[in-house]
Formats: sequence, C-alpha cells, structure tokens
Amino acid sequence: MSPHSDIIPAMRALQITELTGPDSALSLVELPEPEPSHMLTPGSGVLVEVHCAGVSFPELLQTRGEYQLKPPLPFVPGSEVAGVVLSAPDGAQVSPGDRVAAFCALGGFAETAVAPEFFTFALPSELDFAQGAGLILNYHTAYFSLALRGRLKQGETVLVHGAAGGVGTAALQVAKALGARTIAVVSSEEKQGVAEQAGADHVLRVDGAWKDEAKELSGGGVDVVLDPVGGERFTDSLRSLGEDGRLVVVGFTGGSIPEVKVNRLLLGNTEVVGAGWGAYVMGKPELNREIGAAVNRMVDEGFIRPVVGERFPLDRAADALKAIDERRATGKVVLDVRAS
Repeated sequence: MSPHSDIIPAMRALQITELTGPDSALSLVELPEPEPSHMLTPGSGVLVEVHCAGVSFPELLQTRGEYQLKPPLPFVPGSEVAGVVLSAPDGAQVSPGDRVAAFCALGGFAETAVAPEFFTFALPSELDFAQGAGLILNYHTAYFSLALRGRLKQGETVLVHGAAGGVGTAALQVAKALGARTIAVVSSEEKQGVAEQAGADHVLRVDGAWKDEAKELSGGGVDVVLDPVGGERFTDSLRSLGEDGRLVVVGFTGGSIPEVKVNRLLLGNTEVVGAGWGAYVMGKPELNREIGAAVNRMVDEGFIRPVVGERFPLDRAADALKAIDERRATGKVVLDVRAS
C-alpha cells in the first residue's frame, strides 16, 4: 500500500486475520485501494474495479493456513476477478473501461484489485461478470490439464471426476471444444443435472459401477481421466483407462492423497500425469497469453459458458467457503462484490 493512503480512495475488502477456518478467519474492513503494482510483475499491473470474484478451494485452505501460498497476516484472499479496467500499463492488451477477467493471485475479495497484464484478458461479450469470475482459474486449469499435460486429441474419450464443480464443468466444456467425448462422474442427482448442463455426453454416479460403465461406454477404456478429487476412487480411475491412457491429477478436494502401484502402469501401458497449473504458468507470460487466447476462442465458438453456482455478497464470503468445504458447491461459487 502507498504511504499516502490518506489520499487514496478507500475500498471494502475481506482480510484473513487468523487461521481458524472459514467461520472466523475473515474480517470485513476498509482499506486504501491498491497501487497498480503486482508481486508477479513489480512496478506494473492492471487495476480492476471488481464486480465479481471467484471463490475456490485454495481460499478455503488459506483460512486454515494449509495452502502453499502463505502471506503474512492479515491479507486479502481471492485469486480471480471480473470487472472493469481502471488503469493499465503501457503496452497492455487491455485499456481503461474494458470489461476483463483477471487472475490476481491475492487481493480479489475487494472492490479494487490488481493483476499482472499477462493474466488479464478481455471478457467476451457473451459472458457476464459472474461467468468471468469463473473463467481463468478453472478454464485455464482445464485447458492446461487436458490439452497440454493430458495430450487429449480429437475423437478421444475423457472421464471427469467432480464433474459438477468448477474445474469439472470447465473440463467437460474444454474437452468438447477439443473434439473429445465426455463422461462425467458425480455423486448426486442434483450434480448430475449440473454436469448435463455443462454438456457431458454421459453421466455416471460414483456410488454405482462407474468404472465398468466407463469402460463399456468407451469401448474398452477411456483415453484420459481428469481427477481433481483424489481419494479412494484413484485406483478405479487407473483401471478405467484403456491402453495408452493418461490419468491427469489436478488436485485432492476429497481430502486424501492416493498412492499408485507402478506395476499397474507397466501392465496397462498407462500414465499418471501431474497438472499443477499455477506453479507451472506463473513465470511464463507468453504461455498464459496463449492459453487465454485458446480459451477465448472456445467462448467465441460457443463451447465455453461457465456454470455459475451459488452467489453471495462480499460480507457472506464465509458462507461461500463453507459451501465448498462441505462439498455442496456446484459450478463456480461467486462473490457479488459490487451491486449491479
């Protein structure tokens, strides 16, 4: 913050003030607006008037001090926003007044945020601010995981776990844009409807014989499994793969980190592939621009329409995080930071 904060407009923001979980970690405060400088690009950044902010699993972990990014307390969480550009550095691809989706890493749960230029993208006219708040983290992760790490090709079949969540619905849409067939795995009838809304070709229930059904639907085994859940279903995911199949590990929202017996990979001629989007792309501006352009093309072609789930005002962010914590969330959970 500037030392001259007394002359900088104040903004409402949420800070994590203690590491006690979503019920008590957050405090609504007034802070000076940030200067247009970002930790990923010191000295320059895009200042965004935030209309909506995305709520994701990392923010939940941050309220407990369990995420790899551990800023000193207090800090403003929130990694992705959608809004209007207030200022931009010379040479930026966006200008003041533009509608944008931006990844700011921190600071998104506030009325004004700053993001690197290479992580700020024009928001297509087909999408509103709530959809824009679910565009970068989920869809860039899905594209990175499927196209780059999973090497998904046209005509292949992909099975998506957690298919009603933010990453899951994004993966279904990106896979369709890449020309793949999609099989969604969900845990309830309500989540089945969300996966169908996201465009899944087939939806299977996790409490059924999904592994066998997936092998039958795919003619002997799926080509790619995208798994943001982890836990007990991991071994069955390996067994659902066909020859040359790839299991792409995106996260562990199920809580437990599974282990793999490598003889299964040898006997099946299969792979387990890690897809840690954030750590990989942070220092690669051109790669971010390439992924952003690919995602926006998929929006233009009609494949990508972010599925927005529950929406909460800024002062109810704790309820938003609890929806994620309790595995009730579907689609993208969003904070409406400013009244529309």
